[in-house]
Amino acid sequence: MWVLRFGKKEEGDCGSAAHEGLENSLPEVHASVPVDRTGSRLRQFLAFAGPGCLISVGYMDPGNWATCIAGGSKFGYSLLGVVFLSNLMAMLLQALSARLGIVSGRDLAQACREYYPPAVGYGLWVLCEVAIIACDLAEVIGTALAMKLLFGIPMGMGAVLTVLDSLLVLLLMRRGFRWLEAFIFALILLIAACFMVQLAIASPHFSDLFGGFLNPTAPLKNSEMLYISIGILGATVMPHNLYLHSSIVQTRAFERNDEGRRHAIGWATLDSTLALGLALFVNAAILVLSGAVFYSSGRTEVAEIQDAYQLLSPLLGTSLAATLFGIALLASGLNSTVTGTLAGQIVMEGFLRLRLKPWVRRLLTRGLAVVPVVVVTALYGEHGTSRLLVLSQVVLSMQLPFAVIPLVGFVSSRKIMGTLAIPGWLSAVSWLVAGGIVALNLLLLRAMW
Repeated sequence: MWVLRFGKKEEGDCGSAAHEGLENSLPEVHASVPVDRTGSRLRQFLAFAGPGCLISVGYMDPGNWATCIAGGSKFGYSLLGVVFLSNLMAMLLQALSARLGIVSGRDLAQACREYYPPAVGYGLWVLCEVAIIACDLAEVIGTALAMKLLFGIPMGMGAVLTVLDSLLVLLLMRRGFRWLEAFIFALILLIAACFMVQLAIASPHFSDLFGGFLNPTAPLKNSEMLYISIGILGATVMPHNLYLHSSIVQTRAFERNDEGRRHAIGWATLDSTLALGLALFVNAAILVLSGAVFYSSGRTEVAEIQDAYQLLSPLLGTSLAATLFGIALLASGLNSTVTGTLAGQIVMEGFLRLRLKPWVRRLLTRGLAVVPVVVVTALYGEHGTSRLLVLSQVVLSMQLPFAVIPLVGFVSSRKIMGTLAIPGWLSAVSWLVAGGIVALNLLLLRAMW
């Protein structure tokens, strides 16, 4: 396997990271959640449930809002097929990420450092940091927008205030990883409930939705649609989520043998698939709401979150829709900050073996995202931040192959995964997905030129 050909190790097994001389990923919470294999199947599932919620947050963050609103208002339900396929790809890739962490005892960053030469590892680290900053940029813009829409706080000041969310992460982590997962799950339920009510108010014609689901190749014939579709892909399949998931599945105290790992893989895959199913509902709901309210009324140029917020009430005839929209946006921004913090810590520790205090790491990453938001707001006004938001999602999509290709290579390798490497047919499907992501990015570059 080419993954190992240029690497530093030729032999591997399914031993723990500690056995291989590596530090545990997120050592402060490693194997901290007990697993009871003697209980009911429900109890066993609940023991593994949680990491899926954390990674699903990245699939419904403010970046998704911008791309889905733009796609729904411009093209109606035509991009629902893109949303659906993106989430299917996400389910596959997150399952592979969980498998890597459970079987190898390494997160994706640690595996890249161990099996690639230093120059390649450092290059991947830089690209991953760019992706995390782009993701953090979307979170800053989304949270600042929500504070402005709900409380009237200016965008620049709201962006600066988002730095304080690092205190929230620290507080939750100190109380235990289960507290962090519970907080995330509560906010996800709040977001889903808000959109269920908004869809009930908008009353879309659900019979018209099937046309969008059944035509996923439509963007290939329209460069503008392709740009938004790549943005949806970048906002849906997050590069940093692959690093995050391979780490946080190791918080479960499952048995570190082949039988225990098989058991953990099954439940972890079910956990992430169900959570991403909920994320699919939220993403589709945003696009459907935009199509039902804006596209159907001729408002095809609504591409900014604040415009969507301001138009919802007059078009639907109730202020409740706009209020719920703002609440869901705020919850989305808060949720995303938590996972961004963990992903940044995992990437830096995994690639560089450099440990920073969580608040230092958070302030560093958040500061790099706040500065461009404040500058763009000052120079181009608040509408400039919306264009910056969509661009950040395209940047994320461009970084995605540099996480997906190593991941698929690692989980396909029997030298790393032993008997728990993915079977040949799944490896072929995974490589096909990776190739499709690369091809779409090349098409976008061609369209942009």
